[in-house]
Amino acid sequence: MKSSQIRILIVDDEAQIRRFLRIALETQGYEVIEAASGREGLSQFAQHPPQLVLLDLGLPDLDGKQVLKDLRSRSNVPVMILSVREDEDEKVAALDAGANDYVAKPFGAAELSARIRAVLRAHNGHQASQPVLRCGDLTIDVSRREVTAAGKAVKLSKKEFEILHLLTHNAGRVLTHSYILHTLWGPEHEHDTQYLRVYVGQLRAKLNDDPAKPHYIANEPGVGYRMLDHAV
Repeated sequence: MKSSQIRILIVDDEAQIRRFLRIALETQGYEVIEAASGREGLSQFAQHPPQLVLLDLGLPDLDGKQVLKDLRSRSNVPVMILSVREDEDEKVAALDAGANDYVAKPFGAAELSARIRAVLRAHNGHQASQPVLRCGDLTIDVSRREVTAAGKAVKLSKKEFEILHLLTHNAGRVLTHSYILHTLWGPEHEHDTQYLRVYVGQLRAKLNDDPAKPHYIANEPGVGYRMLDHAV
């Protein structure tokens, strides 16, 4: 592997999907390794450590969530779930278990490539702790608690600032409702999704962010929110 090349591990039992992903990813300059089962995926991970894992949930030997749990016990490498399971509870469970993103099959190569770049940037320090965070034309001065959007100052409440900071710190990654509520309000508020929606609505209004055509905060219906990474 070239020093500048990123290795991606695909764990999926469908040969056609693996072939499609290999072609799409190698065209983008990634090195690709494959596994057709959960155990093979864990073995490949140990032998050829990747910078990103694309993981199917419906594997023939192990459930994908068990593979995710095993990976998380070993490493914080980014893991993106690729699955036909579109149930909201499945998505929330996978994201809360440590997945960085969840992409429902079928998906397009362009969308997948953009999500991969966003996840890799987030993991590699795009959102690292800094006095100032930037995402597109949004700037957050953490120490001064000052926010500008498109060059204009935005006055936020303490909780609105905390939500924006958390989302920007994880730009490109889907954060579930329960994760945001647990992080900012505590475990006793994990199910207060309507409470969170009110604050996000106020935050969007102050940022002039149209939820139907978001420039900053995208809604993942029934799951959570994602700060859009405009450098994709």
